[in-house]
Amino acid sequence: MEFTMGGRLEVRIAPADVGKRVSVRRLTENGAQGPKFTDTVGVLTSWNKGVLSVTPKSGESVRIPESSLVAGKVVPAAPARRRGPAASFAELASVCARAWQPVESEPLGDWRLRASGGFTRRANSVLPLGDPGVPLDAALRRVSQWYADRDLPAYIQTATGAEGAQEELCAALEGHGWRREVTAEVRIAALAPIGDLAAEVSRVRLSRTVDDTWLARYQRVGTPGPQVSAVLGGGPSVWFATVPGEAGDEAPAAIGRCVVDGRWAGFMAVEVAPEHRRRGLATTVMTALARQAMDEGASAAWLQVEADNEGARALYDGMGFARHHLYHHFRAA
Repeated sequence: MEFTMGGRLEVRIAPADVGKRVSVRRLTENGAQGPKFTDTVGVLTSWNKGVLSVTPKSGESVRIPESSLVAGKVVPAAPARRRGPAASFAELASVCARAWQPVESEPLGDWRLRASGGFTRRANSVLPLGDPGVPLDAALRRVSQWYADRDLPAYIQTATGAEGAQEELCAALEGHGWRREVTAEVRIAALAPIGDLAAEVSRVRLSRTVDDTWLARYQRVGTPGPQVSAVLGGGPSVWFATVPGEAGDEAPAAIGRCVVDGRWAGFMAVEVAPEHRRRGLATTVMTALARQAMDEGASAAWLQVEADNEGARALYDGMGFARHHLYHHFRAA
């Protein structure tokens, strides 16, 4: 990371650069062993009263005293991905949202308040794609009251790490006492290579509706209420995949869900029974769903995976999925 000009470290950023992507170096220690420095790359989200706030891809803002800066510069947007389909943040965020249709929603300017009886944060959080139409303080009060009226915690879903994402909103939420609880990756890939994988897709049963057998394998809920089927069944073109278990099994060996939306096929709820793992069933399920999506004209794939799910991330790496951006759920204090 080069900060020098003519051999000297220089701070070449100012408060006017708020909203731009920057790289900064700051002094963290100046002891007997000499000075120690830390570098941070992210969006400069504020510069007030001698303190900078830089929000990196992680979504957690870093506060930096101006007095500790030794170097800084504006840097270009992150390099474009070298594989997978082209996609803007705005397009992909809308596609992902349509795959998790809430039971109830209400607009707040360009924001969308969503509720589904508490089933999945993606259907029980605010989708803030634009301006709420009122000052942020007023918007957050409205959000908190709306969810309180439904006996639900107030969440706002944000994104970082892509051009046009919401680092500034993340920092603003932190400044209002909201805290990040969950972070996950949105990954994308070309669809055809997934459909071309060698897999025993004849084992997979595809259905337009979710039933009790499929739900028996789904680990995201205990006793499913009507809102679970409503959310899972919502979307432009929804498919459920089931690999039956052995005779006497109460639940399927593996399941999956796919939502086809124009050129996009979204994969979710891919789960395999513990006793059937390491047999390629997750790949089999995704291949069968990919072929169905291609029959409907889809050419690109997306999925969401939590940042600490190493097993799933390794599987998706092998299928060609690359990270597009991160999304986060911030909860009101």
